[in-house]
Amino acid sequence: MSASQQERGFEPATGDGPENPADAEVRAAEVRTAFEGMLQIRRLTRADLADPEGVPAPWELNRPLRAVALALEAAGIPASAVGTSGERVASGYRVCDGEAPGSVRVEWAGPPGSGAAHDEEEALGRCVTVLRRLGWTALSYCGPRRRRFLEVEAPPSARS
Repeated sequence: MSASQQERGFEPATGDGPENPADAEVRAAEVRTAFEGMLQIRRLTRADLADPEGVPAPWELNRPLRAVALALEAAGIPASAVGTSGERVASGYRVCDGEAPGSVRVEWAGPPGSGAAHDEEEALGRCVTVLRRLGWTALSYCGPRRRRFLEVEAPPSARS
């Protein structure tokens, strides 16, 4: 990890950042470490549950965008990316704040002509599988121009 990465800490890919880093192995190790840390937090804070890894921890409820992005990246789902002038340069998930407080929106985005719109139903289905396995409620919606997206939030039982 470079000194500048250590200073700013690990940030999961949201789909609005630059393309994959040059050293994919280092990034993969960082993602694994962060994801294992998240699961450990779940085990410690949800120890009273039968499946503590299957419910978002209080930490995640306070940072749902970060937690959802980490879950998707750790599952090996590619993140979208933007170039230096803000143009979309890679197809993949894009995570942003949802409409309701504490919710997250997941879209499948890509550069013009990439086929992202064609791939979104299957790709978002993979995202749903990952997120539900980790205890998130992920509902699929159809928005403007019939583009699909997910609205993700913690289940009510995790918030109490």
